[in-house]
Amino acid sequence: MIWCNNLLLKTSKRKRRKRNKIASRKPKSVSRNQELTQNPVAIEEEEEGFSLKASACWVQPLGNFYFSSSPHNSRNSGLGNLQTLTDELVLEILGVLGATDLGNLSTVSKSFYVLCNHEPLWRNLVLEGLGGGFSFNGSWKSTHVSAYMPNFDVSSMGSLSFKVRDFYSDYLFQSWLCANLEMKPEWLERDNIQRRRGISVNEFVANFEEPNKPVLLEGCLDNWAALGKWERDYLVEVCGNVRFSVGPVEMKLEDFFRYSDQAREERPLYLFDPKFAEKVPILDSDYEVPVYFNEDLFCCLGNERPDYRWIIIGPAGSGSSFHIDPNSTSAWNAVIKGSKKWVLFPPDVVPPGVHPSPDGAEVACPVSIIEWFMNFYDATKTWKKKPIECVCKAGEVIFVPNGWWHLVINLEDSIAITQNFVSRRNLLNVLDFLNKPNASTLVSGTRDRVNLHDKFKNVIEASFPGCIDQLVMQSEEKKAEQKKLSFWESATDSKVGTFKFSF
Repeated sequence: MIWCNNLLLKTSKRKRRKRNKIASRKPKSVSRNQELTQNPVAIEEEEEGFSLKASACWVQPLGNFYFSSSPHNSRNSGLGNLQTLTDELVLEILGVLGATDLGNLSTVSKSFYVLCNHEPLWRNLVLEGLGGGFSFNGSWKSTHVSAYMPNFDVSSMGSLSFKVRDFYSDYLFQSWLCANLEMKPEWLERDNIQRRRGISVNEFVANFEEPNKPVLLEGCLDNWAALGKWERDYLVEVCGNVRFSVGPVEMKLEDFFRYSDQAREERPLYLFDPKFAEKVPILDSDYEVPVYFNEDLFCCLGNERPDYRWIIIGPAGSGSSFHIDPNSTSAWNAVIKGSKKWVLFPPDVVPPGVHPSPDGAEVACPVSIIEWFMNFYDATKTWKKKPIECVCKAGEVIFVPNGWWHLVINLEDSIAITQNFVSRRNLLNVLDFLNKPNASTLVSGTRDRVNLHDKFKNVIEASFPGCIDQLVMQSEEKKAEQKKLSFWESATDSKVGTFKFSF
């Protein structure tokens, strides 16, 4: 269960009112949350432990129920026999209902009123029913109503609703909190990535690409036209009615910006389109690949290469949860507007809270990025292998080596370009990945997943005769050298230089 002191850390002390004389073992956290839930006022706080950006939540964490002066939890009484089900399962069931059924069911009890107004239910109805052709109207429910009942005044919906004060649910409270919690300062403090400006390509290869280490590069976007041109009005004008990939739908840029200006949810929609340059060719001419990443052997496949570049646009709070880039490629990500928080773990370290399947085809992780920071980030402070972290700002580029786990969250409205690439330093890794027995499920970004390995290998051998054999030989020599070093390191005492016996 969720206790307030786990979520709203180090909250300030407040005088408790007489009507709230509750014997509490955790008076600071409980009294503070009671203020949030019993005194609904708009919140825009910058306190010692947290910052919220929305009005108070009417759902309380379950931990508060055990300190309540009332034994009543409307969540249970209002669900009847369904109260034995988890909130997640109840919402799964409600997810099969249409808008009319949800509206009718919300009148049955306070519990169903709260659950049937859960925003993700209405988000799914909008995206499934309208695709990307919707005009966001403050909330997903209002958006749905205004789309199907254009004459209805959705601005009155807020005043017609009533507040439920005795509904306790960890699941719903955490969903609200993740949607409204600002990034805490301590989540942004660590900046331990190596930064470089003006280094040569050879230095980049020797110090970062060969050893497979991240680096933040400064100053290599100075000649990009996009840095000066890609303001919102310019993009809306040049993109016009072109639709871009946004989650499961495609949207016009103007409609997406309308959504992103108002969105306040746990997992905001994120524009992530691999065909932007083909859709709007002028965008392709506004940037160029930084010199460090010019070698991209996937180019040899021509039109058959997997998806490799994306324009990324999203509001604060949007981003990507932990993942490894597709097809064992490396990547670079250039921020044009805004800023992004990055957390990266090396290939041999699985981030806390992340559970990949044995074959790597699936990854289970927290529902939202903020949830990971709340529940798992602090644990990394004591790890021997700490993550690499940074905030990448406009005009900066981060190099993400192959196999590295990484999480990215936008700290403000952001626009970026990212590309995945294959160089000679990573060619063997990519070929091995494409040749795995379950390549049909692992390989992404192309229709011909099964034959991609053979096609790629053949075109490399034709374009660069002997290249693969040479790389294999170099790799075997390197492994042999490492094995030799490993033996001597285990056989000698590094402090006194003598043999040690460990039979």
